[in-house]
Amino acid sequence: MAEVGRAGISDPGALLPRGFWAAVEVWLERPQVANKRLCGARLEARWSAALPCAEARGPGTSAGSEQKERGPVLGQGSPGGGTGPTLRSGPKQGMACCELEEAQGQCQQEEAQREAASALLRDSGHPGHAEGDEGDFPAADLDSLWDDFSRSLACGNSEMLTFLTCSGAGSQPEAQRELDVVLRTVIPKTSPHCPLTAPRREIVVQDVLNGTVTFLPLEEDDEGKLKVKMSNVYQIRLSHSKEEWFISVLIFCPERWHSDGIVYPKPTWLGEELLAKLAKWSVENKKSDFKSTLSLVSIMKYSKAYQELKEKYKEMVKVWPEVTDPEKFVYEDVAIAAYLLILWEEERAERGVTARQCFVDLGCGNGLLVHILNSEGHPGRGIDVRRRKIWDMYGPQTQLEEDAITPNDKTLFPDVDWLIGNHSDELTPWIPVIAAVCLIGKSRTYPPSREASVDEKRTQYIKSRRGCPVSPPGPELSPSPRRVAAGSAGHCDGHQALDARVGCVAGAWATERGAGPQAEGPWLPGFHPREKAERVRNCADLPRGFIDQVVLQVANLLLGGKQLNTGSSRNGSLKTWNGGESLSLAEVASELDTETLRRLKRECGGLQTLLRNSHQVFRVVNGRVHIRDWREETLWETKQPEAKQSARSEACKTRLCWFFTHHPDGCALSADRCPFAHGPAELRPPRTTPRKKIP
Repeated sequence: MAEVGRAGISDPGALLPRGFWAAVEVWLERPQVANKRLCGARLEARWSAALPCAEARGPGTSAGSEQKERGPVLGQGSPGGGTGPTLRSGPKQGMACCELEEAQGQCQQEEAQREAASALLRDSGHPGHAEGDEGDFPAADLDSLWDDFSRSLACGNSEMLTFLTCSGAGSQPEAQRELDVVLRTVIPKTSPHCPLTAPRREIVVQDVLNGTVTFLPLEEDDEGKLKVKMSNVYQIRLSHSKEEWFISVLIFCPERWHSDGIVYPKPTWLGEELLAKLAKWSVENKKSDFKSTLSLVSIMKYSKAYQELKEKYKEMVKVWPEVTDPEKFVYEDVAIAAYLLILWEEERAERGVTARQCFVDLGCGNGLLVHILNSEGHPGRGIDVRRRKIWDMYGPQTQLEEDAITPNDKTLFPDVDWLIGNHSDELTPWIPVIAAVCLIGKSRTYPPSREASVDEKRTQYIKSRRGCPVSPPGPELSPSPRRVAAGSAGHCDGHQALDARVGCVAGAWATERGAGPQAEGPWLPGFHPREKAERVRNCADLPRGFIDQVVLQVANLLLGGKQLNTGSSRNGSLKTWNGGESLSLAEVASELDTETLRRLKRECGGLQTLLRNSHQVFRVVNGRVHIRDWREETLWETKQPEAKQSARSEACKTRLCWFFTHHPDGCALSADRCPFAHGPAELRPPRTTPRKKIP
């Protein structure tokens, strides 16, 4: 056994030990948060069990025989909602009364501590055996697996038993107690560059009273039967000493640790990276009531689909014409598309249909999500108030419309199955109303016969949010159960599902009321969609003369009031060139006139944005403004990668040198070293890259 890392934890909020178990749940359920080479994990089963006692046994004594002697009681699972055998040991016959009372008191104390710490397991909402069509594990096999492992511990593997029970850390291994056991599958990211992509199963043993979590990898024997490996076993342990908490990571047998760099990282990663994250999570008081969205789809299917789409559309990053970060937006939309494609595939299987769902993306922005979904065979269109440059690159098969949407009875989109609101901004709160459920809506939470009363509730809710008087709802308007749902508006098939095109629902409102067509008009008077031409507020649209005036004024302040030149100058001397002083943004602002400040406040970031935009002249670091010294910049650029140096060389001499023209000492660099033009004669036209069509 070896300790590969240990971290002391300050707990001013008294969150431990509960916070430790919250951190463990994150690593258990969402390991990809810490290990970026993983796609996720699937919890296949959760049950309660007991380890054999650490007392000496003869060769013929097994864990099973001792459990029989102690009188095991079969239960219905762990506090976390798991199923499977639960072994609880009763007192031996003939025990003295005082010993019995002491044992009962200890059991009650242990149960209280366990109940408090394992509340997180109940809150996580995991079933004993996970649902789904992948990785289901029969209960009989689980029992056999655990029995074989317990028998091996009782019949000679005392080192592993000691490791599991922390018998060297002051615990009492002779007292048999209940453990929480989880069977999980760890799913690596699928990548064409990584051959080790097979999911790996492991058993996780949580000893709440002892503060330990032990991870036991599984492997198949020659007969295809799962068994516990003795390599790559590690443990996370919480300990308390002299009013201080510690988390440590231990490896059972370091010489047997075989790192694959993915599921099983190097021990140093466990003792540094993972340990640091666990220590941080343990004292964070961030509880979310929202269920993970990936719980709606198979993680393995999602990982496979994401990697396939990422490989298919990776060229988008190279031809991205927008000013936004291409990697962020391309891979984000690829992830959303992969999620939707799997969700829709499962929906078609559930309903027994083959026709692919159609959709409309409200506020589609760059339109990439629409392009991917169209290219993958789903009919649909995207609508946005402003056309983007990239739209012209998609081709005619991608349907994008430039239009503003005002929430009313004419914008219910009855011809589509799904409404998508990925970046819908001010339309976001209206999409659940248009779709009638909430985040991912797959089915109706009330029968169609109640549509009239539920619609009345929706109407009253809208009125209440805009300050209109609202009559109290009648007794028939009982609230419908909340769902983690919406975006979908289904396929109108008459079942109890929003199954449904939104138009079918909208038509049903009037039909079920018997009141004829709905009154047309906006649902919220005063709603204004954003302007088609979005005004840029990053100081880029300010008049050039105004920007130049502010730049000269600030540079004059930093140079100590020296008169700046308004025409051509000379190259400066390397020894005497004046770099000026630094001033805080507040000090600079105090020297500007009221009208200038008022004009800058209309822009995002104000004065700081203008100075940062004037990159050639200023550096803004930690709220202080400096004159940029290009002698230092040139030294730094020589250390940059070749690709970045090439990009900078293409922009060389495409703009005039501000220092050559305005600085009292001229430019600190000679003309052959300065990336800017020393006079109009050196200017060269900027290089333009032709746009490519996206296949």
